[in-house]
Amino acid sequence: MSKLKIGIIGAGNIFRHAHAPGWLSHPDVELVAVCDANRAMADAASADFDIARVYTDYRELLEQEELDAVGISTPNLFHSEISISALSRGIHVFCEKPDAIDPAEARKMAEAARQSGKVLMVMRNNRFTPASQFMKKYINSGAMGEIYTGRTGWIRRRGIPGQGGWFTTKSLSGGGPLIDLGVHMIDLAIWLMGNPRPLSVSGSTYTKFAGTTIADPELKQVTGQSGGTFDVEDLATGFIRFQNGATLQIEFSWASNIEQESRFLELRGTLAGCSLHNDELKLFTEIEQVLCDIVPRFPKTNESGHHLNIRHFVECVLGREEPFITPEYGVDMIGILSAIYESAETQREVRL
Repeated sequence: MSKLKIGIIGAGNIFRHAHAPGWLSHPDVELVAVCDANRAMADAASADFDIARVYTDYRELLEQEELDAVGISTPNLFHSEISISALSRGIHVFCEKPDAIDPAEARKMAEAARQSGKVLMVMRNNRFTPASQFMKKYINSGAMGEIYTGRTGWIRRRGIPGQGGWFTTKSLSGGGPLIDLGVHMIDLAIWLMGNPRPLSVSGSTYTKFAGTTIADPELKQVTGQSGGTFDVEDLATGFIRFQNGATLQIEFSWASNIEQESRFLELRGTLAGCSLHNDELKLFTEIEQVLCDIVPRFPKTNESGHHLNIRHFVECVLGREEPFITPEYGVDMIGILSAIYESAETQREVRL
């Protein structure tokens, strides 16, 4: 069988550190071309990852290459535009999160995928960790009972990515930590809760550290510089109600005066609860009328969630697996995020 021919669009750090290992490790994949508006960045990726052809305009790449799929890791604004263009040419699409920067664009992406019959998948790497996979099976077995509420977040002390660049420019990013970090943990929570339909949201956003020059030294790819555009939030909080009566509290920040960075998810069920904190999973239940804490121990692995997500995409394109990340998830996710931003602006609850 010939290898899938993949074109890469966006050759920055997300591609280098998150996407490239997944593509390069799959035996049925060949990276044939790379595109970046920054020619030096595209040339560097070509040299470092042995990619034959280089472009600076994604339209030329799509027109001139015979591709099976593209991997997109550009600034958020361009995710929908490039995805739709590729799908309309009969090319499968794997895209970095978020799906789009507004609900209308997410719906256009989903419709383009439906019309083309091609796979459109957006990165949801947190679903693929050992703890997440274990929890999905545990919940599906009925061991947690009815999951009726939860809380999730990803909060940093000082960790503003690309300060003054596209990350902190709303027209290019769509927002701050809510759309950057929130898409990860909100998706994971809703997926584990059984995908209840969102009913309404309430949220608030704050921008208090736009001028900071301090960066947490433990966070790679995070700059500490002043200047440039900063018109997004650095902290967001919120509350999501679902049609089945369940609720979810959320909190996401790039900068706030906390002890240290924390990524967390707590779910509470009628038979058990769980706490996932910085990849450490604990279960809370009762056995024979005794309260019990359970700490699963997972084998160590060198495969990241990004790596496994891309593998799943490739297997779906090859017809070996059915996608469990579909465009409809993206439509719902961007709808939730957009409604939280609207709630923060209007200071009222927003129904979906």
